[in-house]
Amino acid sequence: MTPRERIAAALNHRQPDRVPVDFGGTTVTGIHASALNRLRAALNLEPRPVRVYEPMQMLGIVEPDAARALGSDVAGVFAPGTLLGYKNEDWRPWTLPDGTEVLLGAGFRTTRAGDGAILAYPKGNLKAPPSARMPAGGLYFDNIVRQDNLQKQAFVARLDYADQYSVFSDEECAYYDRTAERLFRESDQALFGNFFLGGVGDIFHLPAAWLEHPRGIRDIEEWMIAHLERPQYVRDFFDLQLEVQLKNLELYRQAVGERIAAIAISGTDFGGQQGPLLSREMYREFYKPYHKRFNDWVHAHTGWKTFAHTCGSVIPLLEDFIEAGFDILNPVQFSAAGMDLAVLKAKYGSRIVFWGGGVNPQKTLPFGTPEEVARETRENVLLLAPGGGFVCGTVHNIQGPTPPESILAFFRAINET
Repeated sequence: MTPRERIAAALNHRQPDRVPVDFGGTTVTGIHASALNRLRAALNLEPRPVRVYEPMQMLGIVEPDAARALGSDVAGVFAPGTLLGYKNEDWRPWTLPDGTEVLLGAGFRTTRAGDGAILAYPKGNLKAPPSARMPAGGLYFDNIVRQDNLQKQAFVARLDYADQYSVFSDEECAYYDRTAERLFRESDQALFGNFFLGGVGDIFHLPAAWLEHPRGIRDIEEWMIAHLERPQYVRDFFDLQLEVQLKNLELYRQAVGERIAAIAISGTDFGGQQGPLLSREMYREFYKPYHKRFNDWVHAHTGWKTFAHTCGSVIPLLEDFIEAGFDILNPVQFSAAGMDLAVLKAKYGSRIVFWGGGVNPQKTLPFGTPEEVARETRENVLLLAPGGGFVCGTVHNIQGPTPPESILAFFRAINET
């Protein structure tokens, strides 16, 4: 099979010729720039600075040579801009705290705080308050909560979040058309649409690091409380997001057509290590209706499969995810409570595709031996691969300190299983 055929078989619950692999095709199956730099050297690939396309997580672009070397079947169609509000263009050199030389778009602007932390700014505007912070010697940027005094707020969601999202411009549509066409023509990989804009309540987006002066509730704790204290406010925000993103889905469809195999609808995390972050009743009241609207639109207008990313233990919510219309679950965090892969495969494997689930990037991959990485990978593949419905990748992005030997052991184990 070609990579495109292999992914299609897996997404339609048919057994492919081998286990399909995703390395760097999505913003949740990627790799930190430091780890990617060392991996390229271990693979004896042409030495060149890694381009960082997602600065908050410091994710590097997996170039075609690295994707081929590791047998990746997926190529990502990424957004032209970043969560800091600047475009990935006019690349400039920058040095990570660990000394790794990388390239970032010219709109990436930083200063250094007195404690050694690095501060990043929305749209590179140094006159605005900083919107993200990397601790001294850190690996990633954290959102900075920029929130006005809530006691003085009128709490009108359609005003507070009016600039949170916008309808795609002609320039953005042309970019998606051009990018999808190039990737489809230049490789036989399956294309993945990194849309993620149907993720209502996504706490990674809530602080709006790309906005210079965000309004409304921006603190995550206050936001969760608002579900109980201001439920209509939450729903009004979700209604606004739904209206904008349904328009964007149509524009996206016109731009990329049937060249993509799957699209990320939601990146909202509903699980923690020990269990869901909200009740099943709350998911059904606040989130499921919107997820269903997005999924129904995609299934009515395209042949794409829809992808939900949610970390943590989400066993009590899986039936609702399926009823809401999601075709794919990622990242399949088997280290969280109750996320037993054998149970997941037996109970849900014929109704939802598992994308991820290959190895634990919190513990085994960065801290285990290559032999331990290979053993865990083989065990997980043997559980999830039979009958199709599985695309193998790490459980979330490969972290910065991960040794290249362990990464190579992971990919070798997939191919040998």
